[in-house]
Amino acid sequence: MPRRLPSTRSAAIVVIICSALMSACSFWSSQPPADDAEVKQALYQQYNQWRGVPYRMGGNSKGGVDCSALVQITYKNAFAMNLPRTTREQVKVGDKVKPGKERSGDLVFFKTGFWDRHVGIYLEKGYFMHASASSGVMISNLAEPYWRKRHWKSRRP
Repeated sequence: MPRRLPSTRSAAIVVIICSALMSACSFWSSQPPADDAEVKQALYQQYNQWRGVPYRMGGNSKGGVDCSALVQITYKNAFAMNLPRTTREQVKVGDKVKPGKERSGDLVFFKTGFWDRHVGIYLEKGYFMHASASSGVMISNLAEPYWRKRHWKSRRP
């Protein structure tokens, strides 16, 4: 008996389901460009656009931004990657990175209080960009005593 081909309607449903599954998975499977120079260039371009924007808890615009929104917006604009909105969720994304082995684009996490967490994006040579509660969007160094003491972990999305 010859095999029956699926109807056009059935094929369309399969395409829609597969598309939905692929877009849901793209969150986890996307990668920034492999070329470190391209990654740095994209990150510095984002930094130049956001430099000095004031910190605002829950903010996600140039009127005020918090650390996790800056990370989410930067990854979306620079790498077309969708990261979660909160630090609590961002810390679950990607692979662990050993201290001192960070590469441009890695996320660096800090414990800044008993429950408080902070996130930034590693640039190069120990420097990372972040939205600081005291100075807004800026670049800091992991070697500074404040950050060195509070550095918790790094992840590669």
